[in-house]
Amino acid sequence: MKTLLVPVEQHSFIRSVLDAALLVATRLGSHVEGLALGPDIPDVVAFDVPVGWTILNEKEQRDLVEKSKRIFEEFMLSCDVPGRSEAPDGASCSWLGDQLFGDSYIGSFGRVFDLIVLGRPSRGDEPPRLATLEAALFEGGRPVLMVPPRTPAAIGETIVIAWNGSTETARTVALGMPVLAKAGRVIVLTLEGWGTEGPSGAELALRLRRNGVRAEAAARRLNTRSPGEAILEDTAAFHADLLVKGAYTQSRLRQMIFGGATSHILSHAELPVLMAH
Repeated sequence: MKTLLVPVEQHSFIRSVLDAALLVATRLGSHVEGLALGPDIPDVVAFDVPVGWTILNEKEQRDLVEKSKRIFEEFMLSCDVPGRSEAPDGASCSWLGDQLFGDSYIGSFGRVFDLIVLGRPSRGDEPPRLATLEAALFEGGRPVLMVPPRTPAAIGETIVIAWNGSTETARTVALGMPVLAKAGRVIVLTLEGWGTEGPSGAELALRLRRNGVRAEAAARRLNTRSPGEAILEDTAAFHADLLVKGAYTQSRLRQMIFGGATSHILSHAELPVLMAH
Protein backbone atom coordinates (compact mmCIF):
# COMPACT_ATOMS: atom_id res chain seq x y z
CA MET A 1 0.00 0.00 0.00
CA LYS A 2 2.31 2.68 -1.29
CA THR A 3 -0.34 5.07 -2.63
CA LEU A 4 -3.06 6.53 -0.39
CA LEU A 5 -5.90 8.78 -1.50
CA VAL A 6 -7.35 11.13 1.11
CA PRO A 7 -10.36 13.18 -0.03
CA VAL A 8 -10.38 16.30 2.17
CA GLU A 9 -13.57 18.02 3.23
CA GLN A 10 -14.29 20.23 6.22
CA HIS A 11 -16.00 18.31 9.00
CA SER A 12 -15.57 17.89 12.72
CA PHE A 13 -13.03 15.05 12.59
CA ILE A 14 -11.06 15.59 9.39
CA ARG A 15 -7.98 15.73 11.64
CA SER A 16 -8.64 12.13 12.71
CA VAL A 17 -8.84 11.09 9.05
CA LEU A 18 -5.51 12.77 8.30
CA ASP A 19 -3.94 11.28 11.44
CA ALA A 20 -5.05 7.80 10.37
CA ALA A 21 -3.71 8.26 6.85
CA LEU A 22 -0.36 9.35 8.23
CA LEU A 23 -0.21 6.41 10.64
CA VAL A 24 -0.66 4.02 7.72
CA ALA A 25 1.76 5.94 5.50
CA THR A 26 4.45 5.97 8.19
CA ARG A 27 4.00 2.26 8.84
CA LEU A 28 4.13 1.26 5.18
CA GLY A 29 6.25 4.01 3.63
CA SER A 30 3.34 5.35 1.57
CA HIS A 31 2.69 8.49 -0.43
CA VAL A 32 -0.47 10.37 0.63
CA GLU A 33 -2.33 12.35 -2.03
CA GLY A 34 -5.04 14.78 -1.00
CA LEU A 35 -7.81 16.32 -3.06
CA ALA A 36 -10.75 18.63 -2.33
CA LEU A 37 -14.04 16.77 -1.93
CA GLY A 38 -17.59 18.08 -2.18
CA PRO A 39 -21.03 16.71 -2.96
CA ASP A 40 -21.72 15.74 -6.57
CA ILE A 41 -22.72 18.75 -8.63
CA PRO A 42 -25.16 17.94 -11.46
CA ASP A 43 -24.29 19.08 -14.98
CA VAL A 44 -27.87 20.17 -15.54
CA VAL A 45 -30.02 21.47 -12.72
CA ALA A 46 -33.71 20.64 -13.08
CA PHE A 47 -36.50 22.75 -11.61
CA ASP A 48 -37.21 20.08 -9.00
CA VAL A 49 -33.92 19.94 -7.12
CA PRO A 50 -33.79 16.99 -4.69
CA VAL A 51 -33.75 17.82 -1.01
CA GLY A 52 -30.18 17.84 0.32
CA TRP A 53 -28.52 19.03 -2.89
CA THR A 54 -26.37 22.11 -2.48
CA ILE A 55 -25.61 24.04 -5.65
CA LEU A 56 -22.36 25.99 -5.30
CA ASN A 57 -21.26 28.84 -7.52
CA GLU A 58 -17.69 29.00 -8.84
CA LYS A 59 -16.44 31.26 -6.05
CA GLU A 60 -17.88 28.97 -3.37
CA GLN A 61 -16.23 26.00 -5.02
CA ARG A 62 -12.88 27.78 -5.18
CA ASP A 63 -13.18 28.74 -1.51
CA LEU A 64 -13.84 25.14 -0.54
CA VAL A 65 -10.84 23.95 -2.54
CA GLU A 66 -8.56 26.50 -0.91
CA LYS A 67 -9.79 25.62 2.59
CA SER A 68 -9.36 21.87 1.98
CA LYS A 69 -5.90 22.39 0.52
CA ARG A 70 -4.90 24.54 3.49
CA ILE A 71 -6.16 21.89 5.96
CA PHE A 72 -4.14 19.19 4.21
CA GLU A 73 -0.93 21.15 3.72
CA GLU A 74 -0.89 22.66 7.21
CA PHE A 75 -1.41 19.23 8.74
CA MET A 76 1.39 17.66 6.71
CA LEU A 77 3.71 20.58 7.45
CA SER A 78 2.98 20.32 11.19
CA CYS A 79 3.92 16.64 11.05
CA ASP A 80 7.08 17.27 8.98
CA VAL A 81 5.83 15.12 6.10
CA PRO A 82 7.89 15.92 2.99
CA GLY A 83 6.97 15.86 -0.68
CA ARG A 84 7.58 12.65 -2.62
CA SER A 85 10.88 13.72 -4.17
CA GLU A 86 12.30 14.38 -0.71
CA ALA A 87 11.34 11.00 0.82
CA PRO A 88 11.35 8.19 -1.77
CA ASP A 89 11.28 5.44 0.87
CA GLY A 90 9.21 6.96 3.67
CA ALA A 91 5.91 8.73 4.19
CA SER A 92 5.39 11.64 1.81
CA CYS A 93 2.55 13.79 0.49
CA SER A 94 1.23 15.89 -2.36
CA TRP A 95 -1.94 17.80 -3.30
CA LEU A 96 -3.98 17.00 -6.39
CA GLY A 97 -5.44 19.75 -8.54
CA ASP A 98 -7.26 22.99 -7.91
CA GLN A 99 -10.85 21.88 -8.39
CA LEU A 100 -13.61 20.45 -6.24
CA PHE A 101 -14.22 16.75 -6.90
CA GLY A 102 -17.58 15.10 -6.26
CA ASP A 103 -18.38 11.83 -4.54
CA SER A 104 -18.74 9.86 -7.78
CA TYR A 105 -15.25 10.93 -8.87
CA ILE A 106 -13.77 9.18 -5.83
CA GLY A 107 -15.21 5.90 -7.07
CA SER A 108 -13.43 6.12 -10.43
CA PHE A 109 -10.20 7.91 -9.51
CA GLY A 110 -9.74 5.69 -6.47
CA ARG A 111 -9.07 2.72 -8.75
CA VAL A 112 -5.45 3.73 -9.22
CA PHE A 113 -4.68 3.90 -5.48
CA ASP A 114 -3.87 1.14 -2.99
CA LEU A 115 -6.11 2.58 -0.27
CA ILE A 116 -8.78 5.28 0.09
CA VAL A 117 -9.05 6.89 3.54
CA LEU A 118 -12.45 8.31 4.53
CA GLY A 119 -14.30 9.40 7.65
CA ARG A 120 -17.11 7.34 9.18
CA PRO A 121 -20.34 8.58 7.57
CA SER A 122 -22.58 10.95 9.48
CA ARG A 123 -26.24 10.15 10.00
CA GLY A 124 -27.48 13.22 8.14
CA ASP A 125 -26.56 15.12 5.00
CA GLU A 126 -23.44 16.65 6.55
CA PRO A 127 -19.99 15.29 5.68
CA PRO A 128 -18.57 12.73 5.87
CA ARG A 129 -21.27 11.37 3.53
CA LEU A 130 -22.32 7.77 3.07
CA ALA A 131 -22.41 8.54 -0.67
CA THR A 132 -18.64 9.10 -0.67
CA LEU A 133 -17.87 5.83 1.07
CA GLU A 134 -20.27 3.79 -1.06
CA ALA A 135 -18.88 5.31 -4.27
CA ALA A 136 -15.40 4.23 -3.18
CA LEU A 137 -16.57 0.74 -2.17
CA PHE A 138 -18.82 -0.08 -5.12
CA GLU A 139 -16.97 1.71 -7.92
CA GLY A 140 -13.35 1.87 -6.81
CA GLY A 141 -12.41 -1.79 -6.61
CA ARG A 142 -9.92 -0.87 -3.88
CA PRO A 143 -10.03 -1.11 -0.10
CA VAL A 144 -11.35 1.73 2.02
CA LEU A 145 -10.10 2.65 5.48
CA MET A 146 -13.03 4.11 7.40
CA VAL A 147 -11.87 6.33 10.27
CA PRO A 148 -13.97 7.07 13.39
CA PRO A 149 -14.29 10.53 14.96
CA ARG A 150 -11.71 9.85 17.66
CA THR A 151 -8.10 9.95 16.52
CA PRO A 152 -6.59 6.44 16.66
CA ALA A 153 -3.40 5.97 18.66
CA ALA A 154 -2.20 3.19 16.35
CA ILE A 155 -3.38 1.25 13.33
CA GLY A 156 -2.38 -2.29 12.51
CA GLU A 157 -0.69 -3.53 15.68
CA THR A 158 -3.57 -5.85 16.67
CA ILE A 159 -6.05 -6.66 13.90
CA VAL A 160 -9.35 -8.53 13.96
CA ILE A 161 -10.67 -10.08 10.73
CA ALA A 162 -14.45 -10.56 10.87
CA TRP A 163 -14.50 -13.79 8.88
CA ASN A 164 -17.79 -15.02 7.45
CA GLY A 165 -16.47 -17.02 4.52
CA SER A 166 -17.76 -14.52 1.93
CA THR A 167 -16.16 -13.43 -1.31
CA GLU A 168 -16.15 -9.81 -0.13
CA THR A 169 -14.28 -10.66 3.06
CA ALA A 170 -11.80 -12.86 1.19
CA ARG A 171 -11.13 -9.96 -1.18
CA THR A 172 -10.65 -7.56 1.73
CA VAL A 173 -8.14 -9.91 3.35
CA ALA A 174 -6.19 -10.21 0.11
CA LEU A 175 -6.11 -6.45 -0.46
CA GLY A 176 -5.12 -5.89 3.17
CA MET A 177 -2.12 -8.24 3.17
CA PRO A 178 0.50 -5.44 3.42
CA VAL A 179 -1.14 -4.30 6.68
CA LEU A 180 -1.71 -7.85 7.99
CA ALA A 181 1.90 -8.81 7.33
CA LYS A 182 3.19 -6.06 9.65
CA ALA A 183 0.76 -6.72 12.51
CA GLY A 184 1.95 -8.07 15.83
CA ARG A 185 -1.25 -10.09 16.22
CA VAL A 186 -4.11 -10.99 13.84
CA ILE A 187 -7.27 -12.64 15.17
CA VAL A 188 -9.57 -14.35 12.66
CA LEU A 189 -12.93 -13.97 14.39
CA THR A 190 -15.90 -16.17 13.51
CA LEU A 191 -19.37 -15.96 15.04
CA GLU A 192 -21.49 -19.04 15.56
CA GLY A 193 -24.46 -18.99 13.18
CA TRP A 194 -23.20 -16.06 11.09
CA GLY A 195 -21.63 -16.45 7.68
CA THR A 196 -21.79 -18.40 4.45
CA GLU A 197 -20.68 -21.87 3.45
CA GLY A 198 -16.93 -21.89 3.06
CA PRO A 199 -13.57 -22.30 4.77
CA SER A 200 -13.45 -21.89 8.52
CA GLY A 201 -11.63 -19.18 10.40
CA ALA A 202 -9.02 -21.73 11.44
CA GLU A 203 -8.37 -22.54 7.78
CA LEU A 204 -7.90 -18.88 6.95
CA ALA A 205 -5.57 -18.39 9.92
CA LEU A 206 -3.46 -21.35 8.78
CA ARG A 207 -3.02 -19.91 5.27
CA LEU A 208 -2.24 -16.49 6.66
CA ARG A 209 0.49 -17.98 8.84
CA ARG A 210 1.98 -19.61 5.74
CA ASN A 211 2.21 -16.08 4.34
CA GLY A 212 4.11 -14.92 7.40
CA VAL A 213 1.13 -13.34 9.19
CA ARG A 214 0.93 -13.86 12.97
CA ALA A 215 -2.62 -15.16 12.77
CA GLU A 216 -4.81 -17.14 15.16
CA ALA A 217 -8.46 -18.19 15.07
CA ALA A 218 -11.12 -17.33 17.62
CA ALA A 219 -14.79 -18.35 17.67
CA ARG A 220 -17.49 -16.56 19.65
CA ARG A 221 -21.24 -16.92 20.12
CA LEU A 222 -23.76 -14.32 19.13
CA ASN A 223 -25.99 -14.97 22.15
CA THR A 224 -28.58 -12.16 22.00
CA ARG A 225 -26.39 -9.82 19.97
CA SER A 226 -26.71 -8.88 16.32
CA PRO A 227 -23.67 -9.76 14.15
CA GLY A 228 -22.66 -6.10 13.95
CA GLU A 229 -22.86 -5.66 17.70
CA ALA A 230 -20.94 -8.88 18.31
CA ILE A 231 -18.16 -7.97 15.89
CA LEU A 232 -17.57 -4.58 17.50
CA GLU A 233 -17.83 -5.89 21.07
CA ASP A 234 -15.50 -8.84 20.46
CA THR A 235 -13.05 -6.68 18.54
CA ALA A 236 -12.91 -4.30 21.49
CA ALA A 237 -12.35 -7.23 23.85
CA PHE A 238 -9.22 -8.14 21.86
CA HIS A 239 -8.01 -4.52 22.20
CA ALA A 240 -7.68 -4.37 18.44
CA ASP A 241 -6.80 -1.12 16.67
CA LEU A 242 -8.09 -2.22 13.24
CA LEU A 243 -11.06 -4.26 12.03
CA VAL A 244 -10.97 -5.97 8.63
CA LYS A 245 -14.36 -6.78 7.12
CA GLY A 246 -15.98 -7.34 3.75
CA ALA A 247 -18.57 -4.65 3.04
CA TYR A 248 -22.20 -5.49 2.31
CA THR A 249 -21.82 -9.25 2.15
CA GLN A 250 -25.61 -9.36 1.93
CA SER A 251 -27.37 -6.95 -0.42
CA ARG A 252 -27.25 -3.26 0.39
CA LEU A 253 -31.02 -2.97 -0.17
CA ARG A 254 -31.69 -5.74 2.33
CA GLN A 255 -29.42 -4.05 4.87
CA MET A 256 -31.21 -0.73 4.35
CA ILE A 257 -34.54 -2.42 5.12
CA PHE A 258 -33.64 -5.01 7.73
CA GLY A 259 -30.24 -3.88 8.97
CA GLY A 260 -27.01 -5.84 8.78
CA ALA A 261 -23.48 -6.11 10.11
CA THR A 262 -22.03 -3.57 7.67
CA SER A 263 -24.77 -1.02 8.34
CA HIS A 264 -24.26 -1.34 12.09
CA ILE A 265 -20.49 -0.97 11.79
CA LEU A 266 -20.80 2.07 9.52
CA SER A 267 -22.87 3.76 12.22
CA HIS A 268 -21.12 2.63 15.40
CA ALA A 269 -17.48 1.69 14.82
CA GLU A 270 -15.10 3.44 17.21
CA LEU A 271 -11.96 2.04 15.59
CA PRO A 272 -10.66 2.17 11.99
CA VAL A 273 -12.24 -0.40 9.68
CA LEU A 274 -10.63 -1.74 6.50
CA MET A 275 -13.34 -2.70 4.02
CA ALA A 276 -13.76 -3.77 0.40
CA HIS A 277 -16.69 -5.00 -1.63
